[in-house]
Amino acid sequence: MTQKLFSELGLSPELLKAVERMGFEQASPIQAEAIPPIMAGHDVIGQSQTGSGKTAAFGIPAVELADPTNRSVQILMMCPTRELASQVAEEISKLAHFKKGIRELPIFGGQSYDHQFRGLKAGPQIVIGTPGRLIDHIKQGTLNLNAVKMVVLDEADRMLDMGFRDDIEKILESVPDERQIVLFSATVPPPIRKIIERFTNDPVTVRIEATAMNIPAIEQSYVEVDFRSKTEVLCRLLDLHEVRYGLIFGFTKIQVDGLTEALIARGYSADKLHGDMTQPMRERTMKRFRERKIELLVATDVAARGLDVDDLEIVFNYELPHDAEDYVHRIGRTGRAGKSGKAISLVSGREFGRLQQIIRFTKSKIPRISVPRLEELEEKHASRLVESLHNTIQAGEFKSQDKLLEDLIEAGHAPGEIVSALMHLLAGESSRSPERIAEDDPRSQRRPAVRSNTFENRPARNDRDDEGPPPMTRPRELPDRSQNSGPPTRIDENGVWIKFNVGDNAGVSPGDFVGCIANEAGVPRTVIGGIQILATVSFVQVAAECAEQILDAVQGVRLRGRRVQASPGLPPRRDFKPSRSEGPPRRGPRS
Repeated sequence: MTQKLFSELGLSPELLKAVERMGFEQASPIQAEAIPPIMAGHDVIGQSQTGSGKTAAFGIPAVELADPTNRSVQILMMCPTRELASQVAEEISKLAHFKKGIRELPIFGGQSYDHQFRGLKAGPQIVIGTPGRLIDHIKQGTLNLNAVKMVVLDEADRMLDMGFRDDIEKILESVPDERQIVLFSATVPPPIRKIIERFTNDPVTVRIEATAMNIPAIEQSYVEVDFRSKTEVLCRLLDLHEVRYGLIFGFTKIQVDGLTEALIARGYSADKLHGDMTQPMRERTMKRFRERKIELLVATDVAARGLDVDDLEIVFNYELPHDAEDYVHRIGRTGRAGKSGKAISLVSGREFGRLQQIIRFTKSKIPRISVPRLEELEEKHASRLVESLHNTIQAGEFKSQDKLLEDLIEAGHAPGEIVSALMHLLAGESSRSPERIAEDDPRSQRRPAVRSNTFENRPARNDRDDEGPPPMTRPRELPDRSQNSGPPTRIDENGVWIKFNVGDNAGVSPGDFVGCIANEAGVPRTVIGGIQILATVSFVQVAAECAEQILDAVQGVRLRGRRVQASPGLPPRRDFKPSRSEGPPRRGPRS
């Protein structure tokens, strides 16, 4: 593909100055291919992977086309998560730096409505938001779309996965007929094709194939580990690879909190990033990480959406994601711009199915590596110590200790004995004293490596002795979060039932619950099962492993104008069988 400079794309002097100020001169392939047709007014469908520069691909034309003399909303951008919306808004702000009068406004859940009301009254030309919160403002009449001339859907496939299809269609129906649609998506499944067919007019398709700068440049591997030993194994890998700038992905906020505390307690320079943190806290953490004031960042997928860093040495998957595309997003943060990178996944019993899905999706080989043993770490520490001593001797920057040495020899110690004792003491001080785990036992049985083209080596269920059955089939208990705390709620074989204080009287639908849970908790809709809506309350079934995360995330958010209170609780109909068809089941007619 022919390389192009931004100066060749017909941009205004203000935009060229902004791009130069951001440190860019040459457009990426997706920017070079997408910007001209968008600027020409065509509907555009863009397909590209993470890290390809797609935000600027639609952000530059948006800023160019916005009229600073018109204080109406002219450009509407939809993103799947609050972190991505915040990241896009930040980039739009940078692009509009020299175009006076252009204002952007991010709108997403977790922010004060009053703050957003004031922002909308100020007259932004570009609004960036999540579908759920945008719908809220449209219904309340605080977001007027009559002057919209461009609608951008960023990561459209992910928005559909999170249950936003109905919201997206309602928003597209609310904008003028004469408007431009720009849709970016890593994949184009049938639901996206239907949106394209219904809402676009003779769109230009721009497709950038995966290149060697992403997946092939990354050295991928996995280590099989008992889930109880994951933290110790992670620490051994950190020491073995001498990590100085790495990203560690956890699955839940609670997991991220616990792992960060454990790493700090062991002497690592680490911090955390997840959705429970306020936006200023997240921005401060991301700034410290970009400036390398911390070596390790432990994050959830949703929180890390707004994190864009260069020169990342390694990415660790403390737990594999449920979605293979999320895996690609994770590891795509290392090995950028043709540089080498590493990605290591810690895989325990129930995660081997996910690993197979990832291997099929990425069409890449992910070899298994061994858990670093104590002897290997000791050798590494000793080698590092010898190298440090050698460099110190070569530099000659040390104080002579002849008198001390003579005293020790006179006391009857041999020179070799003295050196060995000093090396022992120094090695002990420089190491983090790893704990002994089951993998240190040479008699421990190892599972054969997972192959990229077969399920022959997939472990039988009765071989998964580290965690028992998968979480959706294993009964366990959650604490009752209601005001009148009673006995814990029992989880049935399909997952956890969560009780919401919003029901049929409020006009709520299954799609409302799917959108609320997916947006606020940052989970895929596949973790949501049956939905039962009664007159004043509703019950939603979710995967057990996500229940705590969802309960924390939805408390206090607004659903159909009502503030949500949620707690574990079984629906009254014990024989209720949730639909297993695509998407959540629809409720029957009102009685």
